[in-house]
Amino acid sequence: MFYRKGIMRQHGSELSIFHRMMDVALILVALWLCAKGYGVTLGLQYGLAGMVAVVCFLFFAEWHGLYSSWRAESIRHEAWMIMSIWMLTCCVLLALGFFSKSSIHFSRVTILAWTMTTPILLVGERVLLRYVLRRFRKLGFNTRSVAIVGGGKNAAQLVDVISGSSWMGLKIEGIYDDMGNAQQDNHLPGLDIETLLQHVQDKLVDCVYITYPMQQEEKIRQLVERLADSTVSVHVVPDVFVSELLHARWSSLGRVPLVSVFESPFFGASMLLKRVEDVILASLILLLISPLMLLITVAIKLTGPGPVIFKQKRYGLNGQVIEVWKFRSMFVQEDGAHVPQARKNDPRVTPLGAFLRKTSLDELPQFINVLQGQMSIVGPRPHAVAHNEEYRKLIHGYMLRHKVKPGITGLAQVKGWRGETDTMEKMEMRVKYDLEYFNNWSLWLDLKIIWMTVLGGMRGKNAY
Repeated sequence: MFYRKGIMRQHGSELSIFHRMMDVALILVALWLCAKGYGVTLGLQYGLAGMVAVVCFLFFAEWHGLYSSWRAESIRHEAWMIMSIWMLTCCVLLALGFFSKSSIHFSRVTILAWTMTTPILLVGERVLLRYVLRRFRKLGFNTRSVAIVGGGKNAAQLVDVISGSSWMGLKIEGIYDDMGNAQQDNHLPGLDIETLLQHVQDKLVDCVYITYPMQQEEKIRQLVERLADSTVSVHVVPDVFVSELLHARWSSLGRVPLVSVFESPFFGASMLLKRVEDVILASLILLLISPLMLLITVAIKLTGPGPVIFKQKRYGLNGQVIEVWKFRSMFVQEDGAHVPQARKNDPRVTPLGAFLRKTSLDELPQFINVLQGQMSIVGPRPHAVAHNEEYRKLIHGYMLRHKVKPGITGLAQVKGWRGETDTMEKMEMRVKYDLEYFNNWSLWLDLKIIWMTVLGGMRGKNAY
């Protein structure tokens, strides 16, 4: 059974290469089908577009680990990642077409059909592959036996996740503890550590998950040392304290290993990718919304005196003060030590401003802030300096929001925590989602938030 269940893992690299080639084939086949469907002759321009799309897709896919093991990932997560990577690929193609002035050589209907068909085929391929693998696992192929060491909340959560996710192909051999007396309500056998070591030696266990609290460091260290005399995969499941460390990652100072706790998720390649994303998307969005911005400018000028753009000082990256641009929506231009938040039926808001604020159209000039490098399209919303100084003393971890650039939209906003924060709970929930974004940042999460914003995520009942 051991050789049978691991037969597909022995050819993991070949399958990974095959997976990439299948994606390449689907992207090119989708282009060919769309062109044939609309009677378009495929020439050099279409061939170059196909090659650029393939290179960009593979590049972004490798960057975000699309081809790494997805045994523990849901199809929904993988589908979102594919959609995000393909959207970014399309943005690159649009930018190249615009700047090279070559877009006139392409059929817009064909390109639009290709843009919409490709992710459907890619996701469909994954669904089919998962179905086939699931059938294999029911026959005993490509499964992994896991052992859970310890007890308590972490172990119970792990059991629930594995038991409720049969598509992972994971089978729990048992719960192991010092004396084999781990309390279980899930009908799994409670075994001792010596039995675990024997099972590992007999090749009955592929993965070991250690769920001891981090305070039991010595116990974890001893177990890891004993398991080192085997080929089993070992994972330490962090307890509540460790799992709440803000975007903790391993780093080093010379030869000294470090765990970076309060550190920005944007460093090295991630920082470059985030900036490329901002520049490409902000340029395209500004190009599309420029007629709307011109219309709003004229409307503000016609409905009353005062400047079109209101600039307010707010905290940016690393707590540096920046000027955030907005279409003026109030009769006043407050930017002092005390700035009252906008509230329902606020007399300071102009009639046109009320509409702009309700629909978030007053935020459109901030795409210029993005190109300036002061803001990002997605990130924690910047607050007035006066509000920052107030809440940093009241909410734990508040200033950690400024480890990244502020954003035009963010996870807190699409989750409904937008507008007036007249209670401490509202601001705490906004900070909670800001830090959740901080901890889980990825390109696909950014694109998901942008998509949710387009679908109405920035319209809220608390926005005045």
